Amino acid sequence: MTAKSYMFHSVAQAIADHKAATMFGLMGDANLFMVDHYVRHCAGDFVPVAYEGSAVLMAMAYAHVTGTVGVATVTHGPALTNCITALTEGVRGHIPIVLLAGDTPQIDPHNLQNIDQRALVNVTGAGFEQIRAPHTASYDVAHAFYRARVERRPIVLNMPADMMWQEIAHKTVVFAPYDAPAYVPEGDAVDQAIGMIASAKRPIILAGGGAINARDSLIALSERLEAPLATTLKAKGLFNGHPHNMDIFGTLSTPAAYDLIAKSDCIVSFGASLHRFTTDKGALMKDKRIIQINNTPQEVAKNFHPDAALIADARLTADNILFWLNEAEIPPSGFTRELDLNALTAHPPARGKDKSLGYVDFVSALEKLESALPKDRILTTDGGRFMTEVWCRISAPDPRSFIVTANFGSIGLGLQEAIGAGIAAPDRPVVVFTGDGGFMMGGMNEFNTAVRLKQNLIVMLCNDSAYGAEHIQFIDRDMDPGLAMFEWPDFAQIATALGGTGIAVTNDAQLAQCIDAIQSRDAQNCGPLLIELRIDPNDVPRMRI
Repeated sequence: MTAKSYMFHSVAQAIADHKAATMFGLMGDANLFMVDHYVRHCAGDFVPVAYEGSAVLMAMAYAHVTGTVGVATVTHGPALTNCITALTEGVRGHIPIVLLAGDTPQIDPHNLQNIDQRALVNVTGAGFEQIRAPHTASYDVAHAFYRARVERRPIVLNMPADMMWQEIAHKTVVFAPYDAPAYVPEGDAVDQAIGMIASAKRPIILAGGGAINARDSLIALSERLEAPLATTLKAKGLFNGHPHNMDIFGTLSTPAAYDLIAKSDCIVSFGASLHRFTTDKGALMKDKRIIQINNTPQEVAKNFHPDAALIADARLTADNILFWLNEAEIPPSGFTRELDLNALTAHPPARGKDKSLGYVDFVSALEKLESALPKDRILTTDGGRFMTEVWCRISAPDPRSFIVTANFGSIGLGLQEAIGAGIAAPDRPVVVFTGDGGFMMGGMNEFNTAVRLKQNLIVMLCNDSAYGAEHIQFIDRDMDPGLAMFEWPDFAQIATALGGTGIAVTNDAQLAQCIDAIQSRDAQNCGPLLIELRIDPNDVPRMRI
């Protein structure tokens, strides 16, 4: 007798049909049978989380590291409302995931957990898809995956619970995305852009997150023009090791690099939206020609109106510009010959202040940790006032090994994404920098998830016993910062109690011991390590954004 097939079988198999080997989630009434079939019969891995929003964040990090579509699932009602911040973060970060969200039975409109899912999802900017009927389930899953890839954002797929046990025959459906690179445009815009580049005396090549696949072509163009290379924050690490690399462009630049940008006469931007942090609210764009190349029309002139704009693929356009420069025999600018490129990437050193009152100097600690942390790390950062110094002083091997959870300005998202990154690259160590407020908000409940998964995770917890951004605002206005101060528990002890290893650092001697612990740890057997850096709330460098 042939076994019966139900809709939850078809949904699980449709996910497997898309080569999605890992799903993050939390089970409930509307998705537990689908998850069970995905694991037991589709050879999928399910990563159970403690809080629904964490599933979305982990799937986003997985998508970022692997370059695939991440997959998460939650049940109905409050499970989906708990995902709103994470979904918004994914939309702002252009991260493709599919969130399979169960829904209450359609025949029970007064169900306690009933909610208008479409209206809720629309507020975040994510896309919404509906499983319309049991026999369309595989088609609807396929369309959700297609939209996530093409639209570069989360897509929420609604799964009514009362359809799950309806009998159907599964049909494999997979839609190939139309992802061929955009052609290089022709006409006056191209001629105008090449003319500006050819006449520039001090050009800079800027790469954003949309240009990380164009590295070799951008380097070739840089060498041909003798122009420095820079990146936005999201492309951090793209030009590591190249002699023209001046690192991050904008408010996060070194003082020497900032001065150099101000003196340049042409910025050729590939795959960047030129937001206010990159341009320093437009200050770095003054008195120079700006050429913006982006394959997404909505990103061009969204934040800054360039002198020339090309809706095109970064790699193909760089190759095309290089071709015409050679055809016209345009001489190189010579700009890089006059630069001290080592000075351009050197941030101001630590001040070496006395920390005898139970604190470590934050900048000095970062300088030492840069050398001590594993070189092949995936670097993840939470939100908080500490983060800009981490972005500037802690390196990442390449852009896919660097995850910023600041697209929505939230704290409390970093550790969850670090766990997702670790699932995506199980053979690599993951380092996450988080603050005390962020860890209390969203990290503590998932630290044990990292313990259960035996992850090679190093959590650098920067504890100033305060909500730092608010603390400094009180100080700036000569007000009592007491409302922003907190007597947190001992985070190192909590990490140990949750099954990991916790180390508190309050002075240079303990910092040295902690570095020894990092370098000598057996990552395969000891699980996650949390290092609590106690820092002075009155002496944390100000945010550079």
